[in-house]
Amino acid sequence: MFIDTHMHEMTYSKDSFLKLEQMVELAKLKGLGGICITDHDSMGLKEYAADYSRRTGFPIFVGIEFFSLQGDIVAFGIDDYPKERIPAQEFIDLVKGQGGVCYAAHPFRNNNRGLEEHLLKVHGLDGLEVLNGSTSMEACRTAAEFALELGLFTMGASDCHVPEKVGVCATYFPEEVHTMQEFLSIFKKGGMKPALYDGKTYHTIDIRSSTVRENLESYCYATCVRT
Repeated sequence: MFIDTHMHEMTYSKDSFLKLEQMVELAKLKGLGGICITDHDSMGLKEYAADYSRRTGFPIFVGIEFFSLQGDIVAFGIDDYPKERIPAQEFIDLVKGQGGVCYAAHPFRNNNRGLEEHLLKVHGLDGLEVLNGSTSMEACRTAAEFALELGLFTMGASDCHVPEKVGVCATYFPEEVHTMQEFLSIFKKGGMKPALYDGKTYHTIDIRSSTVRENLESYCYATCVRT
């Protein structure tokens, strides 16, 4: 099952041009099994998304992209979150205290919003985003190398704000996911793989099968993963 795990909807992410209904329609066309709304520092869409998911039968999981003092962290399975920026470690501890999961978003993007070398200082992250549809291949490759070094789960996502970016990258989940509880349970087991959409279907990338450079350069092309 493929899920785009990092997406922005315009109601609470003011830099997005996407409405939820459009995101679901595009996701279905590309063969995604579910989507995640991870708005900037907000989970305000949670109730509306849950209702829309029930009405359409399409899984929608609402998390958050929280801008910690050291960089962006995507989290799921929490009810409470800070209304102001706090250190990355404090946010990770908060997520874990609520039974949630979290991963570093685009950790090496060149906009000062990634954790970068702070990855070596924090503890408790579940994974790293090693494919991001709005981040350079070089930054994705560095993230993959850190994921290998740190033994963290590898995630892929579009980080979409515009229609053409929906689903360009996603994460393969080894089991079907329909509820947030299932999402958290399966996420904690691991086995996820980053994936890229080639215009017809998704291709997973196993960064452990050969060199990171060979894997990423085989699948990343300029119209998909770019700055």
